[in-house]
Amino acid sequence: MLTHPVVKGSLPNRFRELWDEIAPIGRDAGSGGYLRYALTEPELRLREWFRGQAERRRMPVTEDGNGNLFAWWGDPEAGDAVLTGSHFDSVPHGGAYDGPLGIVSAFLAVDELRAAGVTPTRPVAVAAFVEEEGARFGVPCLGSRLLTGALAADRAAGLRDAAGVSFAEALGAPPAGARPELLGRFAAFVELHVEQGRALVDQDAPVAVASAIWPHGRWRFDFTGEGNHAGTTRMGDRRDPMLTYAFTVLAANKEARLRGAHATVGRVSVEPNATNAIPSKVTGWLDARAAEPETLAGLVEAVHGKAAERARRDGTEVALTEESATPLVAFDGGLAGRLATLLDAPVLPTGAGHDAGVLAGHLPTAMLFVRNPTGISHSPAESAADDDCAAGVTALARVLEELT
Repeated sequence: MLTHPVVKGSLPNRFRELWDEIAPIGRDAGSGGYLRYALTEPELRLREWFRGQAERRRMPVTEDGNGNLFAWWGDPEAGDAVLTGSHFDSVPHGGAYDGPLGIVSAFLAVDELRAAGVTPTRPVAVAAFVEEEGARFGVPCLGSRLLTGALAADRAAGLRDAAGVSFAEALGAPPAGARPELLGRFAAFVELHVEQGRALVDQDAPVAVASAIWPHGRWRFDFTGEGNHAGTTRMGDRRDPMLTYAFTVLAANKEARLRGAHATVGRVSVEPNATNAIPSKVTGWLDARAAEPETLAGLVEAVHGKAAERARRDGTEVALTEESATPLVAFDGGLAGRLATLLDAPVLPTGAGHDAGVLAGHLPTAMLFVRNPTGISHSPAESAADDDCAAGVTALARVLEELT
């Protein structure tokens, strides 16, 4: 059992000190949210901070050729290692805790174990995965998908951001793709993450263990019509794809509510994007999630059907493209139960995707959640109290001790 380490300053204070080192990086002065897109200047600064923290702890850092970083406590070649960590990148104007909390907590958990005199019998690796949010190159969990072979290296290399920069160009080299020899060195993965909901507030608990991740994905709807003059084209003569798009957004909301699922259209692109022009093309991205894969498939099918029906009425066309899909991820039940007992913590499902969901198909995987008093995530209102973050560090340290 992990005892209380004798260290300088309280754990909440030490968390705050470390947290304040990264808090200003990538913060937008206007929204208060973060613009930490993968492999852009703010995220590159955070990667350098990661290397500096590892160096301070005498933890060698390795890369996997896909943009993922690993800081090692123990021999990187020894095998049977326990992996922890998360990601630095954010959604546009996202919150501070989604991702970085897992990395900061991992380094502090190593500090706690060392201060307690714990000598692990297997290595511990702290990871910083690249492009988890998919906000720059469009594919979520890009780094972990490449590492595991879930995404082909050539497809990833050609992914481009809004400015036309490819992932390979941003990385500085073509991605390496699947690394089975590296993946084989890990015996388990534990990701600590801020809760993206209010379940822990309702249960009055600072930390929880995850049971599963809902199946989810991203689908692109391309609506095409006829561009024309807003002032001279009669209403009855229009083939306006914006009407079809707007109807589809409402249909997605209705179909999700009927199924107890989630559907969100949070991104749209319009051509020519002029106030006095009827659009020629509208592209909208649907984020859909549900507790069961059958429900998710039925939701997307229903939305597509409604969109196609409306397109016929509007004289427009609609095409559906699946950009990413993640099946139901049930975390290792034995590991989750073991950790819930160890921590005396509740067990919760989540509708949010994580690198842990990708890695769960390859090695025993678990997640820890830290209470979020607002319940809000992917927004500047996302938060966590220092005391709860310290409780998360202690919980992660106990888990790492248990597993090593």
